[in-house]
Amino acid sequence: MEYIIIAVVVILIIFILGIRIVRPTSRGLIETLGKYTKFATPGFHWIVPGIQRLYKVNITEQMFSADPQIIITNDNLNATVDAQVYFKVKSDEESVKNSQYNVHNYQYQIINLARTTLRNIIGTMTLKSANSERGKINNDLHHTLLEETDKWGIDIVRTELKEIDPPKDVQETMNKVVKAENEKVAAIDFATAAETNADGIKRAEIKKAEGIRQGKILEAEGEAQAIKLVNEAAEMYFIGNAQLLRQLQATEIALKNNAKIVVPSNAELVNVIGEMSGIMPMKK
Repeated sequence: MEYIIIAVVVILIIFILGIRIVRPTSRGLIETLGKYTKFATPGFHWIVPGIQRLYKVNITEQMFSADPQIIITNDNLNATVDAQVYFKVKSDEESVKNSQYNVHNYQYQIINLARTTLRNIIGTMTLKSANSERGKINNDLHHTLLEETDKWGIDIVRTELKEIDPPKDVQETMNKVVKAENEKVAAIDFATAAETNADGIKRAEIKKAEGIRQGKILEAEGEAQAIKLVNEAAEMYFIGNAQLLRQLQATEIALKNNAKIVVPSNAELVNVIGEMSGIMPMKK
């Protein structure tokens, strides 16, 4: 009876020691005496203690920072470059196996590969182009890491270039250049606005002068038309007496506004008016 109890206790202990739980964030590789034998999905698993072993692999997205490093750019300037790499192990069996059997410590390998790739990319660029083409650097880094880690069962989710810091004296010079360029752009914008305003004023003055000119032309044309109509009327009603009509008009204008006329004592009023109009006096 005692042996049975002991056997049951031993079996129970062995069973408890062999229990393995795989969470949804992981996948497992079960090896028997050092040889891969089974893929462990999330859930309950039991292995033979001492004979089998389960290795858990995290399949969630991970972020590692490529430590800041000094890179010499194509224009012989030192730039401190830092980047972050986001990656994860693919969840299928083959990829999980590759992440453990095809590469030793894939996290360390990815970080060093990212640092080397950054040196190769930025080393062919000037400091100015490296700062202005961060998107291109990220794309090139991401593409290279995808190719190099393809056999590791790794998915490179994205890469982010955190900073490209030039030396302090170079940074101060670049800031002065940027400030000067901004001031230049502002001056050009101000000059353009002033020129546009001047053009507007000029066009307005031209239109105003054109309006005055057109008004005078119309006024002159109106006067000419009036003279023409008067001449036509004179020819129609005073044939051969156009000059006489003009003289009468002159007399009318002279007598306007209470004009005073001195009449000699021995002259007749009709004769005086006739002389003013250029009309010969009537004979008695």
